[in-house]
Amino acid sequence: RSMLVKKTRVIPFECIVRGYISGSAWNEYKRTATVGGMMIAEEMQESQKFANPLFTPSTKADNGHDENISYREMLSRMDEWIARSLKDKSLSLYSYAHDLLKSRGILLADTKFEFGSIGSEIILIDECLTPDSSRFWEIDSYEIGTSPKSYDKQFIRDYLNTTGWDKQPPAPKLPQDVIDKTRDKYLNIYKIITGNELS
Repeated sequence: RSMLVKKTRVIPFECIVRGYISGSAWNEYKRTATVGGMMIAEEMQESQKFANPLFTPSTKADNGHDENISYREMLSRMDEWIARSLKDKSLSLYSYAHDLLKSRGILLADTKFEFGSIGSEIILIDECLTPDSSRFWEIDSYEIGTSPKSYDKQFIRDYLNTTGWDKQPPAPKLPQDVIDKTRDKYLNIYKIITGNELS
């Protein structure tokens, strides 16, 4: 087996698209009525769908935690055409994936993309639309104001929040049952998306 790869110049931003308000976006909204630094006019509940998906970038930190920034801040850190290209590509990819997954009983609540450049061409790099980079919800359990059943790493986040961990390394060791349940969630979403099974 082999894979053909190309070396790119990584653009050091994570391009996050949010179709529904959840996770860190929900926490920010409760504090400031903003998401990604943008004022949200309507009153929202947890897991509610935005009228239009939001582009909420963050810096890509080599060490420590990524920093959420506004699109306006992103524009100030790079050429405008690059920032607009990242935003447009991210929103287009999200919309395509959301519609595809919805037909399979899954809501793509939010996800992140990363991009690199080869000359003047901007291309998608790294993982995308995986349980590590996305929030996948089961449509049948979706209800505004609740936290829907998910097939992603939120299960691990929820467990870690019960441990009192201060989010500084090293992370607590995960119990075997948490590992097993996470594995099952990842295998299930793989089967739902691809129609195939991983052994």
